[in-house]
Amino acid sequence: MSILTVKDLSHGFGDRAIFNDVSFRLLKGEHIGLIGANGEGKSTFMNIITGKLQPDEGKVEWSKNVRVGYLDQHTVLERGLTIRDILKSAFQYLFDLETQLNDTFAKMGEADPDQLEALMEESGTLQDILTNNDFYVIDAKVEEVARGLGLDDVGLDKDVQDLSGGQRTKVLLAKLLLEKPEILLLDEPTNYLDEQHIEWLKRYLQEYENAFILISHDIPFLNSVINLIYHMENQELNRYVGDYDNFMKVYEVKKQQLESAYKKQQQEIAGLKDFVARNKARVSTRNMAMSRQKKLDKMDVIELAAEKPKPEFQFKEARTSSKLIFETKDLVIGYDEPLSRPLNLRMERGQKLALVGANGIGKTTLLKSILGEIKPISGSVERGENQFTGYFEQEVKGSNYNTCIEEVWQEFPSFTQYEVRAALAKCGLTTKHIESKVEVLSGGEKAKVRLCKLINRETNLLVLDEPTNHLDVDAKEELKRALKAYKGSILLISHEPEFYQEVATEVWNCENWTTKLF
Repeated sequence: MSILTVKDLSHGFGDRAIFNDVSFRLLKGEHIGLIGANGEGKSTFMNIITGKLQPDEGKVEWSKNVRVGYLDQHTVLERGLTIRDILKSAFQYLFDLETQLNDTFAKMGEADPDQLEALMEESGTLQDILTNNDFYVIDAKVEEVARGLGLDDVGLDKDVQDLSGGQRTKVLLAKLLLEKPEILLLDEPTNYLDEQHIEWLKRYLQEYENAFILISHDIPFLNSVINLIYHMENQELNRYVGDYDNFMKVYEVKKQQLESAYKKQQQEIAGLKDFVARNKARVSTRNMAMSRQKKLDKMDVIELAAEKPKPEFQFKEARTSSKLIFETKDLVIGYDEPLSRPLNLRMERGQKLALVGANGIGKTTLLKSILGEIKPISGSVERGENQFTGYFEQEVKGSNYNTCIEEVWQEFPSFTQYEVRAALAKCGLTTKHIESKVEVLSGGEKAKVRLCKLINRETNLLVLDEPTNHLDVDAKEELKRALKAYKGSILLISHEPEFYQEVATEVWNCENWTTKLF
């Protein structure tokens, strides 16, 4: 049975077309991976099917009474509510039924025999619904999902307004999973999860009996939970059975077949045009030339899609720093409360360190304390000399209405416009992206603009906080290659072992230092 049908969908922003005559069907129980390069329109597609965005043309039809759950990271969480309150609100429809049941019991005291029988039947039905939907074990279910995503470490009675971006996303994801809708729509759910909780989500989705559509650039995660791929490219949406690895095999074969057919047809077209040009003027061969021309006019010409620009990251390197990068003495990090025991850490020139561990234990706080952006609770940090630091933050708050050109020009005023455009193009952005405002770009395109500023600054120390969030597969691979080739020092936070294991010379597990108990 079709839960969702999309017919003849076309959409664009300004003169930039995103979809052209796209159709799609989602069946009950399908586990779909929605993939494509940054900026191909995956999040736009999610916004259209959830009604947040109206398409230029086409229809979106949901089957009746279907419950849709969408992980929307822009949802506002109200001050005064705790994590527990938000998670329990997933069962609001059951609490409403309980109120209805209590009202039914109250009416029984004044009912006549006929009314009483009807009320007893109604109360029995309501009681069955509540029991079958585990209403009487809600607290246990809330705690199970909270534990799986690491929210019990944050504290279920914490005000949601005091949460970090990553913790907030975890709360929204946990609420969504508790709602168990007929269809889950998940847009990069692993971005704010650490390895342990990605594993938990993986097991949850493997056993999920309902349908879901998942956007993710984390290929091992994607492969482990989906059974269908929908690939978004060049304004089209194509369906492939199987996981991402299977899609890549079929996609490459199709691409080679198309290129072969294109070359063959181009040779045929060249031959026909040559014959027409040579023979149309001669009376004896004019009819044959006209026949060839008709064949040319009727020919369905194969077109190859323009190659997407592949990113090239090449970090500019400053002169060598001192041997010491940093050394901490009894450093205790945190804001109001300590997040670590006293730390005595040392990093030297040439080291490439990956910081790993669960979210919320202070990895970003440690980076900011080392960089001097926030004051430690106690202890000290000594930084080496001649350091030229490039810092990639995980979250950039606020709106940005600069165009991409203006954004880079502000940072490098000595560049010519040609140099700015060339720098952005090297990061895999097209002319249309380059001339757009940063605000309208996808998460991956915004990350590429930030990386553009980073690679064009001379550095000898890179401090990177989850740089792969939102990046597509090609950009992630190229960033890994560039970091391996970088001669300077690197301090990196990442939750993707496939990424950091090849870059890092050493891995520090921050869970060994945290004051948080697991």
